[in-house]
Amino acid sequence: MRNFGRLGVLLSLVLVTPLVTTGAAAARDGCAAGRLRVPGAQHLEAICLPDLTTAGTVPGGHTDPTDWAGLEAPGTVTPTGVPGIQLDGYFSDTSATNPTHGWRHDSQFVIRLPERWNGGLVVTAPPSTREQYANDRVIGDYVLSQGFAYAATDKGNTGPLIFQDGRRPGDAVLEWHYRFTQLTKAAKRVAAQRYGRAPSHTYAAGLSIAGYLVRWQLEHHPELYSGGVDWNGVLLTEQAPNLLTTVPPALRAYPRYLKGEVGAHEAMLAAGYPAGSEPLWQWHYQNQWDVLQRILREELDPDYDGATQAGTPFCPEGTGAGCDTDYDYATRPRAVHRTVERVSLTGRIGRPLVTLHGTLDVVIPISRGSDMYAGMVTRSGRGSLHRYYRVEGGTHTDGLVALQPTLVRPMLPCFHAAFDAVVRWTRHGTPPPQGGRC
Repeated sequence: MRNFGRLGVLLSLVLVTPLVTTGAAAARDGCAAGRLRVPGAQHLEAICLPDLTTAGTVPGGHTDPTDWAGLEAPGTVTPTGVPGIQLDGYFSDTSATNPTHGWRHDSQFVIRLPERWNGGLVVTAPPSTREQYANDRVIGDYVLSQGFAYAATDKGNTGPLIFQDGRRPGDAVLEWHYRFTQLTKAAKRVAAQRYGRAPSHTYAAGLSIAGYLVRWQLEHHPELYSGGVDWNGVLLTEQAPNLLTTVPPALRAYPRYLKGEVGAHEAMLAAGYPAGSEPLWQWHYQNQWDVLQRILREELDPDYDGATQAGTPFCPEGTGAGCDTDYDYATRPRAVHRTVERVSLTGRIGRPLVTLHGTLDVVIPISRGSDMYAGMVTRSGRGSLHRYYRVEGGTHTDGLVALQPTLVRPMLPCFHAAFDAVVRWTRHGTPPPQGGRC
């Protein structure tokens, strides 16, 4: 974890020269992998691979399929056959929540450099508390097949205990932004080493919490990017609605809904959970809402449950103070609101952004998420830089297609279309149409 009062200085530094391990394939084939350096990396391993997509990295052990479990629909087919260089490593960090490669070191990253490069770079981060390989299937394979270099960070902390990272409430979230920026700068320099020139176009892309990171990057560091795509992005703002105001009502109302109590269904709808999404509620109550609320609340408002960390799972409504089911953000001390303000979005994007959101998302309900963010962008006078598309039948992750195949549809084809659209917009000056549906 970094001291974020020194962000500007730290981002400008080139830290220690990393230990570089060159794979046997690189040495045998005489590829350039061993000559590459990632600025700021404390450890680096380099290898040339016959295929950088998951068709090659899975059998070779150069990715982790558990990292993207549940993110793609059954039967998803992705492109293959992209030879190039893979760099795995980590930046200096004091936390150790990421066990990948046996390193037990955070701020891990992967950079992939295709032999046939189109001059572009795509930077991403994992949704939720996953690790750096989470987007290999849903983003990496596609953009690599288009000729883009690809870089992904673990955000600097992973797993269910992210709130233990940092000195102040909100620091773990701020580190996500720092690590995204850090990797973007480093990956640009690595691309310049490999190809003899820096990327002409750089894009930020992400799903869920990484969609929030994309928005933040285009608000705070537009100079680093040509544009971005956010897919079901999380909305964090000091003013409601935010995740701390949308999840607790569901934790209270859903058990009453199961019992058939009068008014419970209406309470769910009033909290933003869309009509028609009811078949998805039970799975999300059991697997998403409770743990999401407790982890995020502990990170942003740790005093709510005293010395307890991340509350009590599924505490019943009416338990009172310390129970996340009863959490009421509006009544929390001003210091909590200031913490949320530290990590809040503003809508003041400085580069073209395409937003996708599924109409049946019940993690980030669309009316409490991207509908609100689109309004923020417009009120900030940046509407000309934003395109927002509602995906009818889309839900938070495509893996849920297996749960309700007749209700929800995969959003991955829409992400591909959105990514292609932002590339045409920024490379050829052809903006996509305003609004509409995928």
